[in-house]
Amino acid sequence: MVLRCRKYLLVGVPGSGKSTHTALLTRDFDLVRISAGDILRWHVSHHTKIGARVREAMAAGRLVDDSLVEGIMRERLEQHDWNHGFVLDGFPRNRRQAEFFLDRYDLDAVICLDVPDTQARDRALSRRMCGDCGLDYDLIGGRPRREGVCDSCGGRLERREDDTPEALTARIEDHRESIAALLDRLRRKAPVFVVDASRDLDTVQEEIRTVLGLS
Repeated sequence: MVLRCRKYLLVGVPGSGKSTHTALLTRDFDLVRISAGDILRWHVSHHTKIGARVREAMAAGRLVDDSLVEGIMRERLEQHDWNHGFVLDGFPRNRRQAEFFLDRYDLDAVICLDVPDTQARDRALSRRMCGDCGLDYDLIGGRPRREGVCDSCGGRLERREDDTPEALTARIEDHRESIAALLDRLRRKAPVFVVDASRDLDTVQEEIRTVLGLS
């Protein structure tokens, strides 16, 4: 039997759980996670020219320019290593990026993870990322077995450079302004499901799988 290629998008403010829920979906359903944030962080850690532009934006609490994000995402999607489908994590993040994406690809469904700003901020400040394999940890509800060490590969866990109180406040406000327009555009092409992401991890993941028809 030939499996249909499935294309999903998760959107939400920083700290809403996009990366965590994307990782669970890709682990269990043979999907590829495609994250603009991961790619940008790679450029920062490898001190590329793109990384320098990203670091400057992060330090100022600004989002990275649309043109830069669109360029790296075009290159990533054109690798076509996602035969069974992908889950987009945090891209497109606004109406312009949605137009850019929808000119080239379609979507089967969009999940909007809805969480209060205060809770999102607390979650984001508590998260750590493995510097080697990129696995995310939420120190509120998912501490590693050894403090500061990744359970998967043994790498060092670090706070993301842009996870500071000031930068997070600016990013959450910016996301709130852009998400409504983004969802309005996406609804013309794919069903949009709003999921209450303030609940525990298992409950939220179960609802996501149910609305996507994966449960």
